[in-house]
Amino acid sequence: MPPRRTRLPRAFYRRDTVHVARELLNKVLAMPDGRAGRIVEVEAYCAGIDPAAHTFRGRTARNATMFGEPGHMYVYFTYGMHWCANAVAWDHTPGAGVLIRALEPIAGLDAMHDARGGVSERLLCSGPARLTQALGITGALNGVDLVKGGGPRIYDDGTAPPLHPIATPRIGIRHGLEHLWRFVVPGNLHVSPARVKMVQP
Repeated sequence: MPPRRTRLPRAFYRRDTVHVARELLNKVLAMPDGRAGRIVEVEAYCAGIDPAAHTFRGRTARNATMFGEPGHMYVYFTYGMHWCANAVAWDHTPGAGVLIRALEPIAGLDAMHDARGGVSERLLCSGPARLTQALGITGALNGVDLVKGGGPRIYDDGTAPPLHPIATPRIGIRHGLEHLWRFVVPGNLHVSPARVKMVQP
């Protein structure tokens, strides 16, 4: 019998951002064309208290999606060349979400290889820019609803998040390094390369 796939409901995202980040591990991000990957690395970005968050200084045209309803996708352009995808997630304070940093490819690998120029399977989705390229995620999907509609979705196929995810400081930031809000599935070969100290929470 094939595994049951349950699309994550709005209530999943309408909770504490760090808690959502940990529980997104081992969920599956799927595209309408069949490309899909298991989420193996994430980073939480929290409003108000987090100087590394795009929303720290308030709402702008660029980050407006983060202030909207939880369960939508926030896609932004970085370094003038890459797209990054986030799941908007917050309970009481708008402007927070979870950056999806790496996936373990599980479906549509031929299309991913075509999009990524024939790199190895381990490198297909091992980083936020790599996974958006592999899945075809661009700014056109900024604001799309992950909960409803025929676009990208995140679902639970019965694989539980790890009881003890690896926690580290987030990558590529200069502020907020005291927060161990990058979470990784232990031992997974598809996480993004990172030279940071591993800490068990």
